[in-house]
Amino acid sequence: MRTIVGITGASGVIYGVNFLRRCPDEKFLVVSKWGKRVLLEELGLKVEELSPWVKKTFNDWDLASPFSSGSNHFDALVIIPCSVSTMGKIASGISDTLITRIAQVALKERRKLVIALRETPLSSIALENALKLSREGAVIMPISPPHYIEIKGVNDLVDGFVDKVLKVIGVDDGRGWRCEELE
Repeated sequence: MRTIVGITGASGVIYGVNFLRRCPDEKFLVVSKWGKRVLLEELGLKVEELSPWVKKTFNDWDLASPFSSGSNHFDALVIIPCSVSTMGKIASGISDTLITRIAQVALKERRKLVIALRETPLSSIALENALKLSREGAVIMPISPPHYIEIKGVNDLVDGFVDKVLKVIGVDDGRGWRCEELE
């Protein structure tokens, strides 16, 4: 499975880093200008420090990247975290960055597009954009960690949400709510 991970300037970059570490398949990374800033401010990391978990990193300004064309296959684009601004651009058909262009490719080619939205409260405009994208096949996942798991710390909440994203793209570890009753 080939997954592209986009990290935008929304707070909550820990979810994107956790996803990169845990997604078992071939991954490519694109981090927006503001995503780089949030990565540094929230986790003290630079994009280069994420390279052990990805096959290659592309610049968000590089609209000549191979994935800006639908002729280069990928299975899923996961934007985690996704800012409301990025979601709005995608919903409006604007592809002025590599992340928004790959999202347009995912929509037109009917590939999996997961938007892990990280903002609250949401305006009516943001809700309309989410609805528009959902109708086009995107999966809108506001970052909302599950609380039905045993929580010992923040990392458990992050893991719980990332588990849900992994399941949406087809990576299932078998863990779920009351899963032991299925055996």
